[in-house]
Amino acid sequence: QMQLVESGGGLVQAGGSLRLSCTASGRTFSDHAMGWFRQVPGKEREFVSTIRWGATSTEYKDAVKGRFTISRDNAKNTVYLEMNNLKPEDTAVYYCAASRLLIRPATTISAYDYWGQGTQVTVSS
Repeated sequence: QMQLVESGGGLVQAGGSLRLSCTASGRTFSDHAMGWFRQVPGKEREFVSTIRWGATSTEYKDAVKGRFTISRDNAKNTVYLEMNNLKPEDTAVYYCAASRLLIRPATTISAYDYWGQGTQVTVSS
């Protein structure tokens, strides 16, 4: 089993920034592709961003391109999501996830084997 713990969420005004962190334990972090998803009450969890094992490839949801940056530090077993120019519509619980093989597309929930508990991000207008 891999345990994932998110941190860094909070309340921020529109236009502000936050950096989310997700620290992994229990499995070899560098063997896993990592993703960030988000969910608001009453809606399905949606893909935000993903980064491959060696950080050589990243993907983003169109709505966050140019504002969010995903990165990873394999020495610290941590993946980050730097969020800039935040908008009220970015308000959600943000989850990190890990995938050993990415058998399915990295933008899909089913591609991931392990999930964190989530961290709340609230952007006020």
